[in-house]
Amino acid sequence: MPSIRRGLFVLCAAVATLYPGLAQAWWNDDWQFRKELTFDLSAAGANISGTPTGVPVLVRLSLANFEFFNDTRPDGGDLRFIAGDDKTALKFHIERYDPQAQMAFLWVQLPRLAGGAAGEKIYLYYGNKDAAPASDPGATYDANQALVYHFGPAAGMPQDSTAYKADPSAFQAGVNPASLIGSGAQFTGSTVITVPAAGALLHDPAKGYTISTWLRIAAVPQGRAYVAALEDGAGSIVLGLDGARVFAETASGGQAATVLQAGDGITAEEWHHVALTVGAGKLTLWIDGADSGSQATPIGDVGGSLTIGGSAKGANFLAGDLDELLVSNTARPAEWLQAAARSQGMVAPLLVYGGDSAKEAEAGEGYFATTLRSVTFDGWVIIGILTIMFFWSVWIMIFKSIYLGRVAKGNGHFLDEFHKLRDDPSAVERRFGAKADKKEDSAFEKSDEEHEEFGASTLYRLYHHGMREVLTRIEGKSAGAARAQVLTPTAIESIRATMDASQTRMTQRLQNQMVLLTIAIAGGPFLGLLGTVVGVMITFAAIAVSGDVNVNAIAPGTAAALVATVFGLGAIPCLFGYNWLNSRIKEIVADMRVFSDEFVARIAEQYS
Repeated sequence: MPSIRRGLFVLCAAVATLYPGLAQAWWNDDWQFRKELTFDLSAAGANISGTPTGVPVLVRLSLANFEFFNDTRPDGGDLRFIAGDDKTALKFHIERYDPQAQMAFLWVQLPRLAGGAAGEKIYLYYGNKDAAPASDPGATYDANQALVYHFGPAAGMPQDSTAYKADPSAFQAGVNPASLIGSGAQFTGSTVITVPAAGALLHDPAKGYTISTWLRIAAVPQGRAYVAALEDGAGSIVLGLDGARVFAETASGGQAATVLQAGDGITAEEWHHVALTVGAGKLTLWIDGADSGSQATPIGDVGGSLTIGGSAKGANFLAGDLDELLVSNTARPAEWLQAAARSQGMVAPLLVYGGDSAKEAEAGEGYFATTLRSVTFDGWVIIGILTIMFFWSVWIMIFKSIYLGRVAKGNGHFLDEFHKLRDDPSAVERRFGAKADKKEDSAFEKSDEEHEEFGASTLYRLYHHGMREVLTRIEGKSAGAARAQVLTPTAIESIRATMDASQTRMTQRLQNQMVLLTIAIAGGPFLGLLGTVVGVMITFAAIAVSGDVNVNAIAPGTAAALVATVFGLGAIPCLFGYNWLNSRIKEIVADMRVFSDEFVARIAEQYS
């Protein structure tokens, strides 16, 4: 399977070889592969309007976005981050690289990102077994970054990743090897991490201060606890919790402490990015990259030790987990904290992982082009059928998805109107039914007819057919019909039967063309297998004719077998699409069934 996946994306390099105009620059020919990484700061992405500078961004690799760990060095020593100009090397370091677990956590410093923009790129190069490691933790952070704890490896005391090397003097916390980003620190409500006083950790009022971390509190009642506290005899800067509410506190020169507390609490057992900044005489609290309030604070120099998970006085202990604790001896701007919060969590909209590509062949045609040239006529017949089936299935999935989306939107809008007028079941019909009655009854049976107000809503069609039957009996709408004051049980059952018939017809319409997807899903792999078997037969026949096992003899049949297998696997995305569409259809049908029962019950209550 890895070789098949590798062959698929090598197609990009082959196309670039065949069409020189499509080729792009390549940073270094000693590296065979690269991955494209795009940053989205637009409102649809990370929604960062400012321009972050010098921010370290987490690149989280796994099988979900990177399938080629085996093409790298086991320690990740051949990894390189290159700017979008394909020339400038970026500073980075590796927190964890585990090819066996198919997982990696990489930190790369970005000199600048354009606020509100989408489309800025960098490249991750790999595939050079002779490359020397270039991971440099100290250079990944700017001079204002006073401390960074990744809390790794899984055992032992954490080490500061910055050039200041502000390592702890005491480490009582536990280590969680499966934290948010690699390993994390666990606090039980009686343990702390102590970092001795250092020049880099000193708070200078002229520069400001920032403490940030990822926090997950335990699902037990939490008293007043300190997440991190810089304390000396003259003052303190504290990021902490009061119950489930995050607070920031400063004190200096014997003056009353300034306390700033978030209005809402954070959810237990969920990770949140929390931070405080002190600068220009103002204390600001940040939660998940959002400004949670600010307050003026008079504060002077503060030094002393930094205590994590409690206070230096042996109190205010934390019960919960921390990951990625950062201290900066400057007040980080909003966009810097937003970029951190929106690139490091499990949901990280800042970074978009693109495709992988291979270095162009130096001369001649690409490997994939050579393979396709070697496919026999029998293989091309099967590949052609599979290609038609695949694009046919994709077309069905796209348009069926659009249609189901319109149905769901229309149903939601109809239910809003229906529930607003729930005291009178006929109110929606009187308000909107006049437009519908202008069409012939057969128009409501057509899938391409949509109500002017409710679009493709199936619930409105169901309601319209049922309400039409009710009004026919109650108001005597039909020719010769007698006006009734109440509905008999027989009439109610007749209304239910009409709605059941409408529901059945609409269900058939929702499931239209789904059988074509099942044909592609069931038949595609078998056609691919047929091409594989035919290719193997041709291979053995060629060996028998030539009387010798050589590449020229077996290449055509082998190429046909492998390419047919690859194209047969096109049924896999069709299977995913079918299951997703089928689940949406089931949801819509279930909504129709529930609505039909509710409608009949309300009609029976009002007119019985």
